[in-house]
Amino acid sequence: MTIQFKALPTEHVRALQRGGADAYGHTPERKISDGDGMPCRHCLKNIAAGDAYLILAYRPFPELQPYAETGPIFLHAEECDRAAGSDALPEILESPDYIVRGYGRDDRIVYGSGGVIPTGDITARAVILLERDDIAYVHVRSARNNCYQCRIERA
Repeated sequence: MTIQFKALPTEHVRALQRGGADAYGHTPERKISDGDGMPCRHCLKNIAAGDAYLILAYRPFPELQPYAETGPIFLHAEECDRAAGSDALPEILESPDYIVRGYGRDDRIVYGSGGVIPTGDITARAVILLERDDIAYVHVRSARNNCYQCRIERA
Protein backbone atom coordinates (compact mmCIF):
# COMPACT_ATOMS: atom_id res chain seq x y z
CA MET A 1 0.00 0.00 0.00
CA THR A 2 1.17 3.51 -0.79
CA ILE A 3 0.35 6.38 1.57
CA GLN A 4 0.51 10.16 1.35
CA PHE A 5 1.23 12.72 4.04
CA LYS A 6 -1.23 15.56 3.42
CA ALA A 7 -0.87 19.22 4.39
CA LEU A 8 -3.76 21.56 5.15
CA PRO A 9 -5.76 22.56 2.07
CA THR A 10 -4.58 25.81 0.47
CA GLU A 11 -8.04 27.38 0.35
CA HIS A 12 -8.37 27.12 4.15
CA VAL A 13 -4.85 28.39 4.73
CA ARG A 14 -5.21 31.39 2.40
CA ALA A 15 -8.37 32.48 4.21
CA LEU A 16 -6.52 32.34 7.53
CA GLN A 17 -3.48 34.16 6.13
CA ARG A 18 -5.81 36.93 4.96
CA GLY A 19 -7.24 37.39 8.46
CA GLY A 20 -10.11 34.91 8.34
CA ALA A 21 -11.49 33.52 11.57
CA ASP A 22 -10.03 30.39 13.14
CA ALA A 23 -12.03 27.47 14.60
CA TYR A 24 -13.01 29.64 17.59
CA GLY A 25 -14.04 32.64 15.49
CA HIS A 26 -10.90 34.64 16.32
CA THR A 27 -8.42 36.35 14.03
CA PRO A 28 -5.13 34.41 14.03
CA GLU A 29 -2.37 35.89 16.18
CA ARG A 30 0.70 37.12 14.30
CA LYS A 31 4.17 36.53 15.78
CA ILE A 32 7.82 36.45 14.66
CA SER A 33 9.56 33.07 14.74
CA ASP A 34 12.67 32.49 16.79
CA GLY A 35 13.30 29.47 14.54
CA ASP A 36 12.64 26.90 17.24
CA GLY A 37 9.71 24.53 16.80
CA MET A 38 7.30 26.48 14.61
CA PRO A 39 6.04 23.91 12.07
CA CYS A 40 3.82 25.26 9.28
CA ARG A 41 0.99 22.82 8.60
CA HIS A 42 0.66 24.00 4.97
CA CYS A 43 4.17 23.68 3.53
CA LEU A 44 5.12 21.12 6.21
CA LYS A 45 8.40 22.99 6.81
CA ASN A 46 9.64 24.77 9.89
CA ILE A 47 9.17 28.53 9.98
CA ALA A 48 12.58 30.21 9.84
CA ALA A 49 13.84 32.61 12.49
CA GLY A 50 12.67 36.13 11.71
CA ASP A 51 9.71 35.04 9.58
CA ALA A 52 6.19 36.01 10.58
CA TYR A 53 3.82 33.21 11.54
CA LEU A 54 0.26 32.75 12.71
CA ILE A 55 -1.01 30.95 15.80
CA LEU A 56 -4.61 29.84 15.57
CA ALA A 57 -7.15 27.27 16.66
CA TYR A 58 -7.69 24.60 14.02
CA ARG A 59 -10.19 21.75 13.82
CA PRO A 60 -9.22 19.22 11.12
CA PHE A 61 -12.75 17.83 10.88
CA PRO A 62 -15.68 18.95 8.70
CA GLU A 63 -18.27 19.20 11.49
CA LEU A 64 -18.54 19.64 15.24
CA GLN A 65 -18.97 16.34 17.04
CA PRO A 66 -17.54 14.83 20.24
CA TYR A 67 -14.34 13.59 18.55
CA ALA A 68 -13.63 16.77 16.58
CA GLU A 69 -10.53 17.89 18.44
CA THR A 70 -9.54 21.54 18.12
CA GLY A 71 -6.12 22.84 19.02
CA PRO A 72 -3.36 25.29 18.25
CA ILE A 73 -1.34 25.19 15.04
CA PHE A 74 1.21 27.42 13.31
CA LEU A 75 1.16 28.66 9.71
CA HIS A 76 3.46 30.96 7.78
CA ALA A 77 1.88 34.42 7.91
CA GLU A 78 2.79 34.97 4.25
CA GLU A 79 1.73 32.65 1.45
CA CYS A 80 3.75 29.46 1.14
CA ASP A 81 3.38 26.56 -1.26
CA ARG A 82 1.40 23.57 -0.08
CA ALA A 83 3.52 20.48 0.44
CA ALA A 84 2.90 17.94 -2.28
CA GLY A 85 1.30 14.72 -1.09
CA SER A 86 4.19 12.31 -0.61
CA ASP A 87 5.06 9.09 1.18
CA ALA A 88 8.18 10.78 2.61
CA LEU A 89 8.11 11.98 6.22
CA PRO A 90 7.51 15.74 6.26
CA GLU A 91 10.32 17.99 7.49
CA ILE A 92 8.22 19.14 10.46
CA LEU A 93 8.24 15.66 12.00
CA GLU A 94 11.49 16.04 13.90
CA SER A 95 10.48 15.04 17.43
CA PRO A 96 11.44 11.54 18.63
CA ASP A 97 7.83 10.30 18.54
CA TYR A 98 4.25 11.25 17.69
CA ILE A 99 0.71 10.11 18.34
CA VAL A 100 -0.54 8.23 15.28
CA ARG A 101 -4.28 7.55 15.34
CA GLY A 102 -6.88 6.25 12.90
CA TYR A 103 -10.28 7.80 12.16
CA GLY A 104 -13.33 6.27 10.51
CA ARG A 105 -15.40 7.59 7.62
CA ASP A 106 -17.57 9.27 10.25
CA ASP A 107 -14.52 11.34 11.37
CA ARG A 108 -14.45 9.67 14.78
CA ILE A 109 -11.51 8.03 16.51
CA VAL A 110 -11.27 4.30 15.87
CA TYR A 111 -10.64 2.97 19.36
CA GLY A 112 -7.47 0.98 19.81
CA SER A 113 -5.81 2.53 16.75
CA GLY A 114 -3.82 5.25 18.51
CA GLY A 115 -0.39 5.07 20.02
CA VAL A 116 2.82 6.97 20.57
CA ILE A 117 5.04 5.86 17.71
CA PRO A 118 8.76 6.55 17.12
CA THR A 119 9.10 8.99 14.23
CA GLY A 120 10.95 6.50 12.04
CA ASP A 121 8.07 4.02 12.40
CA ILE A 122 5.22 6.40 11.48
CA THR A 123 5.01 5.29 7.84
CA ALA A 124 4.90 1.59 8.72
CA ARG A 125 2.27 2.20 11.41
CA ALA A 126 0.13 4.26 9.01
CA VAL A 127 0.26 1.47 6.41
CA ILE A 128 -0.91 -1.07 8.99
CA LEU A 129 -3.78 1.19 10.08
CA LEU A 130 -4.87 2.07 6.54
CA GLU A 131 -5.04 -1.61 5.59
CA ARG A 132 -8.04 -1.81 7.93
CA ASP A 133 -11.49 -1.28 6.41
CA ASP A 134 -12.69 0.71 9.43
CA ILE A 135 -9.97 3.37 9.13
CA ALA A 136 -10.42 6.10 6.51
CA TYR A 137 -7.40 8.28 7.39
CA VAL A 138 -4.76 8.81 10.04
CA HIS A 139 -3.68 11.86 12.02
CA VAL A 140 -0.16 12.56 13.20
CA ARG A 141 -0.21 14.60 16.42
CA SER A 142 2.36 15.83 18.87
CA ALA A 143 3.06 13.22 21.54
CA ARG A 144 3.62 15.97 24.09
CA ASN A 145 0.84 18.44 23.36
CA ASN A 146 -1.56 16.54 21.04
CA CYS A 147 -1.25 19.32 18.40
CA TYR A 148 -2.33 18.30 14.91
CA GLN A 149 0.64 17.92 12.53
CA CYS A 150 -0.70 16.38 9.31
CA ARG A 151 -3.01 13.75 7.87
CA ILE A 152 -2.08 10.49 6.19
CA GLU A 153 -4.29 8.93 3.49
CA ARG A 154 -4.14 6.07 1.04
CA ALA A 155 -2.46 7.19 -2.19
